[in-house]
Amino acid sequence: MRIRPSRALIPAALFAASLASAACAEEAGESLIRHLRRGVNILGYDGLWKGEVDNPFRLGVDMKRIRDAGFDHVRVNFFGLQHAGRNGKLDEKVLRRLDGVLDQAAAEGLWVVLDQHDSDSCDSEPESCKGRLASFWRQIAQRYAGSKHSVAFEILNEPGWRMEYGGWNAVVSAALSEIRRVDPTRIVVVAALNNGAPEAVTKLQLPDNDRRLVVTVHYYNPMRFTHQGAPWSADYRDVHGVAWGAPASREKVVNDLRPVADWARQTGRPIYLGEFGVIDSAPPLSRAAWTRHLARTAESFGWGWAYWQFDHDFALTDEITREWKQPLLDALMK
Repeated sequence: MRIRPSRALIPAALFAASLASAACAEEAGESLIRHLRRGVNILGYDGLWKGEVDNPFRLGVDMKRIRDAGFDHVRVNFFGLQHAGRNGKLDEKVLRRLDGVLDQAAAEGLWVVLDQHDSDSCDSEPESCKGRLASFWRQIAQRYAGSKHSVAFEILNEPGWRMEYGGWNAVVSAALSEIRRVDPTRIVVVAALNNGAPEAVTKLQLPDNDRRLVVTVHYYNPMRFTHQGAPWSADYRDVHGVAWGAPASREKVVNDLRPVADWARQTGRPIYLGEFGVIDSAPPLSRAAWTRHLARTAESFGWGWAYWQFDHDFALTDEITREWKQPLLDALMK
């Protein structure tokens, strides 16, 4: 974390120049996310990657529905490392399926955040993660260099667990070097370490001269509300009927996120709220209220966002009818 000198010790001309520089950096950052304002996460646990069709995401239908609903981008959850052989080479059949996803998004005028979502293996074995991710992004960057597609690359979803600040910065540096070697202007999304600490963004070591970077954070607090009834969680699977919406709860959301917003203003780095959502089993009115509050809070800070998620257990759509859950969609978009 860089220590900022006292303003009283900065000559007036130099101080004015520093303010202008910060303003320019912030304006440049804002321009990076102008196409990433309102999005939704898709395809994380879909059969498409295994060669199945419309399971459950309907590629030829749902991209259009997403665009028609007012979203400007999708965050594609791609478990890329699972599709690499022992030599690190990515499966060409899976890459062609990814080509099809990007083609369909482009056909509907949607931007894509291509999220390397396979974080578990990296987080559990951080020593090998650096080389594996570098190899992954070398192949992806080469494949899509000069592509017509409007795609941002997200280096890794939710780095954490055994991953520490120093190790994560090394991983980011290696992956970013591979991308920049062939694609110097690509928008790249970099996650703060997912340890719940407000100061996590301040620990990122990003190259000062690379202003094509977006920093991403996720938010799910309070977990007892957002994850109540989650069958995979020993802590929350038996929790039900937890409501949300008290003034103190709303204020806590803003206070939790404000340190990130402050850091963003100081550094001129744009922020992307890449995930936030409430599980289906939460009380519907509280679910909509929390979702609305998170979306509007992010927007008040000038951040882009992507709701978690289009289908499955935090779904924006009904599992049977496949129609929008209208109160939840309205909470996001109105």
